[in-house]
Amino acid sequence: MRKVTIERLSAEQLASRGIAKWPIWEKEVSRFDWCYDSDEECQILEGEVVVETAEGKYSITAGDFVTFKKGLKCVWNVTKPIRKHYKFL
Repeated sequence: MRKVTIERLSAEQLASRGIAKWPIWEKEVSRFDWCYDSDEECQILEGEVVVETAEGKYSITAGDFVTFKKGLKCVWNVTKPIRKHYKFL
């Protein structure tokens, strides 16, 4: 099973999930290790990041809806300041 899934959701899908009401997280250009202790869904509002995993590298940009699975160990390489709505499941 893939640990990272990147999708593009329609405006209707974004609204039906209530994503606009989710908290916002922001991070400057940086590089850091991360491990997910639960699943996370997020909608990227601004910025760019390359998430490096054992499966490979994932380029994530504004407009992407991303699911990170519990247990994923990765390195976040934020190349443009990132801003996202997020929800831990």
